[in-house]
Amino acid sequence: MNNLRLLIVLLCVMLCAESALPQDMATAETTPDTACSDSILTVEEMFRLADANSKQLRPLLSSVQEAEAGVSVAKSNRLPDLNASLSASYLGDGFITNRDFTNFEKAPMPHFGNNFALEANQVIFAGGAIKHGIGMAQLQHDMARLQLEDKRNALHFMLIGYYLDLYKCRNMRLVLEENIGQTREVIKEMKARENEGIVLRNDITRYELLLANLELNLTQIDNTLSILNRNLTTSLGLSDDYTIIPDSTILQLTIPTSDYNYWLDNAKSNSSVLKMAETGVKMSRKNESIIKAERLPHIALFAGYKMDGPITIEVPPIDKNFNYWYVGVGINYNISSLFKTNKKLSRNRATTHKAMEEYDATEEQIALAINADYTRYLESLEEFKTQQKSVELAQQNYDVTSNRYRNDMALITDMLDASNAKLDAEQKLVNAQINIIYYYYKLLYITGVL
Repeated sequence: MNNLRLLIVLLCVMLCAESALPQDMATAETTPDTACSDSILTVEEMFRLADANSKQLRPLLSSVQEAEAGVSVAKSNRLPDLNASLSASYLGDGFITNRDFTNFEKAPMPHFGNNFALEANQVIFAGGAIKHGIGMAQLQHDMARLQLEDKRNALHFMLIGYYLDLYKCRNMRLVLEENIGQTREVIKEMKARENEGIVLRNDITRYELLLANLELNLTQIDNTLSILNRNLTTSLGLSDDYTIIPDSTILQLTIPTSDYNYWLDNAKSNSSVLKMAETGVKMSRKNESIIKAERLPHIALFAGYKMDGPITIEVPPIDKNFNYWYVGVGINYNISSLFKTNKKLSRNRATTHKAMEEYDATEEQIALAINADYTRYLESLEEFKTQQKSVELAQQNYDVTSNRYRNDMALITDMLDASNAKLDAEQKLVNAQINIIYYYYKLLYITGVL
């Protein structure tokens, strides 16, 4: 009996300590509504604090803002180019010679020179390069936003893992405290009976060893609670001395009874991972369009005004400003694109094909993950029903043993066994409920709606 109880407690502690569930927007700092160092924190409040304070999200939020600026830059390519230049110079005197450099003759010139030019250029056709460039910038913005959404989804799942582990460990601590208290009572009673010669010292030693192991397990649970609490407070932007108490009403969470196809369809519509793979395909195809645009001519309208002085093409020079303006149409065609873009286009088509294969692989992996976790979800529902029956049987056993003990028909050890069995069954029932919630949140995570 003693070894069985010790084994059960040790297994529960190991499961709690090792299953830290390695799951794995504003930037203003926020704090919980309460100023107390200990507070019940709901899942919704936890997610809200994470969105506001998590440092893991800030770089991705900056990436979204950077991508938004990139869209504006790409759209600015539709605007005309306008250039202006102004210069002033000192002109020295010139000289005139024969073609054989004889008969040198000085040619005085006006010494102040000036130049002013104003030119506007408006592209009216670029083969779609500008339009596709804007489209690429918008896709890059979509990708940045999806990466932020995916990171936020993953952060929420990691936090819900810590949160549920914290709940499990706090329940396990209550069980250990009950066991420690009962074991101390047994040792106290056994020592009293030892003086009467009814109990052997060896039996007391066995219980004292059990008590030492239970106290060690309690220390391990406290350390696990401290680690989980620190992980949560750091991720939520709370002070290190803030003690998070999970909300017990999470056990009353209404769990939907949707089938596998519902979760799969939900993932196809909402999964940020799947959307990122789809955006990757779109970006590759958009890049193909940009490459094709290189093979087309660029046509632009231009207009300008220039003023130069003095007029040095006359001899002697004329000390006046020469002003003129012009308008026209320009065509620019890169002839080398005829034999260069084919290779670039071929390479990009291979990239597009790869992106499509990655999308199919991602879709397959999501379907497999949903199948596995949906199966575990159904299994946790069955486990909960089994544990409900176990609690019912443990309660019946406890009532019978308690009645026999009151009538001196059972030993104190029998009573402790029944009590421990009842506590253990109740603990497993709560953990079974938490497992249902965990797999429900995992399905939400995979489908991208956590």
